[in-house]
Amino acid sequence: LLLVDPELAEALRDVPCEQRAILGAESDALLFSTPRQSATPWARDEQATATINYTSGTTARPKGVQLTHRNLWTNSVTFGLHLGTSDRDVYLHTLPMFHCNGWGMPFVLAGMGAQQIVLRKVSGAEILRRIEHHGVNILCGAPAVVSAVLDAASEWKGPIPGRDRVRMVVAGAPPPTRTIERVETELGWEFIQLYGLTETSPLLTFNRGRQEWDGLETSERAHLLSRAGAPALGMHVRTDEHGEVLARGNVVLESYWQEPVATAAAIEDGWFHTGDGGTIGDDGYLTISDRKKDVIITGGENVSSIEVEDALCSHPAVAEVAVIGVPDAKWGETVKALVVLTPGATSTERHLIDHCRTLLAHYKCPTSVEFRAELLRTATGKLQKFKLRAPYWEGRDRAVN
Repeated sequence: LLLVDPELAEALRDVPCEQRAILGAESDALLFSTPRQSATPWARDEQATATINYTSGTTARPKGVQLTHRNLWTNSVTFGLHLGTSDRDVYLHTLPMFHCNGWGMPFVLAGMGAQQIVLRKVSGAEILRRIEHHGVNILCGAPAVVSAVLDAASEWKGPIPGRDRVRMVVAGAPPPTRTIERVETELGWEFIQLYGLTETSPLLTFNRGRQEWDGLETSERAHLLSRAGAPALGMHVRTDEHGEVLARGNVVLESYWQEPVATAAAIEDGWFHTGDGGTIGDDGYLTISDRKKDVIITGGENVSSIEVEDALCSHPAVAEVAVIGVPDAKWGETVKALVVLTPGATSTERHLIDHCRTLLAHYKCPTSVEFRAELLRTATGKLQKFKLRAPYWEGRDRAVN
């Protein structure tokens, strides 16, 4: 059975299937009136593949991730427990359901009997309108979704909907500290961060405000919430000061669809290699320092692009930023910032570099700033840094220097 979005009907015309239904009232009625066919009862197998979800394509070509029924059940139950979901909740689908099954939220909320509101596309103003109209109190998304809401809130007439009620769950990329502060002060929403990957169903860590943080200044709370969080399920282990984040357990993928070589490279002795660098503090909270492929090595020193992006985002003129490494004859690589300015704001390369030099060690600061109208992103709002880097490394065998 193939369910087809009307906009994709022509593109999917030649895909073979037994039954096809183009989504819409007429097709829906026809589909539901179709006589049920007899089917062989399914022999229950929790390790059977339940879904194949494709990775976002932020670092390379998307791969099909085989997730089992056990993966999905464990992820959904864990997410529901941490978020405290119930039948009183109203959830707004600002996160595409094709993206790792909407992080498992459709499953857990359907199981709890919660109301679910579906958006056709992400719009900051429409999100605020739906929150006001439907009494929404949970939504999920990448930092780009949060930015869209904050932009719309600046032009919203009247009180911001959902103040002291909405739980905003963010993942996909480490959000700037300034963004977290704005969510809690300008919107009055609770900010929650999680970390995970399509390959881990996705939930690995969860960071929600703790009771002992209630008396802290907003900036201090934002700093604590900017971390990826503590393990959602599992135990604390002794770790090196810094290294690659590995994961194992009931949420890790079965394999990549028809890609045995990629599967063997990603899963070693039962441990899934995330490709993310990180540190775990004394309190057991994980901080993601960078994607391994996004770390910039300049003059032999490692620079976290995330740290530089956070510094740049603290400047009011900066709306979006991507920090990448570009080749340099002297240092091997240098730090380059691609910046989208806040509407109506102006700034210069020198001014933004000087701003960073007040916050970071000088070797971490950008040596150049390029202003852009927009930045390349995936359908889920993640920066595609490998595409942003590509023009600067053209003609080279490797993207290192």
